[in-house]
Amino acid sequence: MKELLIGIFIPFLGTTLGSFAVFFMKDSLNRNVERALQGFAAGIMTAASVWSLLIPALEQAERSGNLSFVPASLGFLAGVSFLLVLDNIVPHLHLDTDKPEGLHSNLKKTTMMVLAVTLHNIPEGMAVGIVLAGFLDGSVQGISWAAALSLSMGIAIQNIPEGAIISMPLKANGQSKIKAFTSGVISGAVEPAGAVLTILASAVLIPVIPYFLSFAAGAMIYVVVEELIPEMNAGKHSNIGTVLFALGFVLMMVLDVALG
Repeated sequence: MKELLIGIFIPFLGTTLGSFAVFFMKDSLNRNVERALQGFAAGIMTAASVWSLLIPALEQAERSGNLSFVPASLGFLAGVSFLLVLDNIVPHLHLDTDKPEGLHSNLKKTTMMVLAVTLHNIPEGMAVGIVLAGFLDGSVQGISWAAALSLSMGIAIQNIPEGAIISMPLKANGQSKIKAFTSGVISGAVEPAGAVLTILASAVLIPVIPYFLSFAAGAMIYVVVEELIPEMNAGKHSNIGTVLFALGFVLMMVLDVALG
């Protein structure tokens, strides 16, 4: 139970810590800082999708005597499709744009900004949940407590800048520091909620775990390609996002290999 709570709430702690930036930073984030943070988050999510989710999915399918690429491919495409549907249904607003996405609504601009980050966090919560479910089941080879911990730590690290990215613009758009901080925390609350729901559904998910591991990977990659990379490259050309992407990727790879 102790390991379960640690694995679930470490990523949420990262978002909370990042949201604290609103209390000690006076102005909105510098554009280059935003690029760096978005690139770093994208690098970690990409590496986590590969080392913590897709590779274990391939290994699990191979042990079952199946063509390993079949469940990994189908699950990955299903994860991309799932986020694509949510992206077109949930009203949300990305940074540096005034054009909302999703279904038309009369929600406030700040509310839609929070929903945009909340969409990012759904696949992360699912990823943590399915890896923890595999660890708790005990019958899933290759998924240890160390592997689950490395994934939780990696997501927590990228959630720190993500918390700042949401809380600072909210303050710049007129919210008080307390409200901006609270909104940042709320945007991250979907991760432990998603992890818990995934774990509760483990009896159904474990028999098809290669599909669901790759499903979570597909959902995370969708966020990286659809949102983080375009946002880090928007405006005046800069390589800082790309450099931080590489650093984030390497950091997550090292965490997974060293701990897993």
